[in-house]
Amino acid sequence: MQYTLTRQAKERRRRENLVGYAFMLPSLLFFLGFVIFPMGMALVTSFTNYSMTEFDFVGLTNYIRAFNDPVFQKSTLNTLIIVLVSVPAVTAFSLWVASVVYKMNNVSSSFFRIVFYLPIVTGTVAVTVVWKWMFNNYYGLLNYVLKNVGIIANNVNWLGNPATALWCIITILFTTSIGQPIVLYISALANVDPSLVEAGEVDGANHLQVFWKIKWPQIMPTTLYILVITTINSFQCFALIQLLTSGGPNNATNTIMYNIYYHAYKLNEYGYGNAMGILLALLIAVFSFIQFRIARTENE
Repeated sequence: MQYTLTRQAKERRRRENLVGYAFMLPSLLFFLGFVIFPMGMALVTSFTNYSMTEFDFVGLTNYIRAFNDPVFQKSTLNTLIIVLVSVPAVTAFSLWVASVVYKMNNVSSSFFRIVFYLPIVTGTVAVTVVWKWMFNNYYGLLNYVLKNVGIIANNVNWLGNPATALWCIITILFTTSIGQPIVLYISALANVDPSLVEAGEVDGANHLQVFWKIKWPQIMPTTLYILVITTINSFQCFALIQLLTSGGPNNATNTIMYNIYYHAYKLNEYGYGNAMGILLALLIAVFSFIQFRIARTENE
């Protein structure tokens, strides 16, 4: 009798699993067809001279070319500058704003969350058009304000000057990246155990000690998520550059993503573009691994 019940239970579980897999099948096929298969093709074609007319195996030629290409070296340096500046700035500023906003009443907190999240809802293209008007060297708002307060005497070509163009890109990326981290930090800080905070204050801990010893460990998972997502978004910065500078002037704003786009879709060098894409993926993986290791060390 027990054997019969066990056999029936296993049969019922098998049918339930089949039903579950059937529901998962459309999403699984989509994932395999539009994520795994393109990734595999990118890896394979990175070892070829794949273009619209050729498909010959060339080994590591594309990777060697990338390491010896001064434009790729410049784009890699620009990408690293964007990541190393924007990621810490976005994380620190978002945490500071969230630390102030989460203590407010519901109406004020909701208002500031809407204000900071608005650029994300608006869309990259619309926000970029507004910033392009602000940075315009003839009638831009930035030049107008700075000239009227006496900081500059003549109009500055912010996007056409190699010394300022990349920092303009970083500024725009910063303003469009802080919305989600602020909302996440507000939720994380609101979920901190208040009894632990009260116990620390009773024991004589100041605000900095309460934050560092009690709040910071509890919001570490949120911080790790924000760091990884912001890092990936910074590495993949493309739309701003495409709409504002097209990698110029003199490759001052050229990034790995824009370099991939230029070689793959303008020069039809898909093999070389995919090789740079693989190198970008490895670079993102290295940064993410370092962040996970640091976060694990902080939690130990």
